[in-house]
Amino acid sequence: MTLLGPVAVLVPVKAFADAKLRLAPALPPLARAELARSMASHVVRAAAPLPTAVVCDDLEVASWARGEGALVIWEPERGLNRAVEAGVERLAAAGVRRVIVAHGDLPLAPGLAWVARFPGVTVVPDTVSNGTNVICVPSEAGFTFSYGPGSFARHSAEAFRRGLPLRVVREAGLAHDVDTPADLVGSRA
Repeated sequence: MTLLGPVAVLVPVKAFADAKLRLAPALPPLARAELARSMASHVVRAAAPLPTAVVCDDLEVASWARGEGALVIWEPERGLNRAVEAGVERLAAAGVRRVIVAHGDLPLAPGLAWVARFPGVTVVPDTVSNGTNVICVPSEAGFTFSYGPGSFARHSAEAFRRGLPLRVVREAGLAHDVDTPADLVGSRA
């Protein structure tokens, strides 16, 4: 991998066919897969002009990511947390100093470059301040990711544990993720 620049965006994307299962009451499987692909495409576009990498373990996702102009970081069977950590490590090895991790289910995401304009850790929680939708970390910090319910508090605590300044930003477009049928209201991917 060659030098990508001082800042890059990492988008973890699971297999489109397996994504958004909690939307099953509202959408059939093909519609869920298309929604997942559309939202992920929106997030990759929101990353521009920064270099973008997609961390995945699915061949269809890898092909889609290449078509979007993103670097593919292949991390099979690692789970979300370990895959993101491996992605950050790979980007660090390529010369990236700050990594913005943005999840692929943010249909209202504005441009992402501003998230990296803070020397420590920037966390953008979801609308209820439970999950972490976007986080920016110094790539060499050895940051331990801990996604899932309550990740906002765990990621904030990890920043303090590592002695890194923490900035919490509540930005509506980045706070709105799509996990349940109620989240579909007002979403345009």
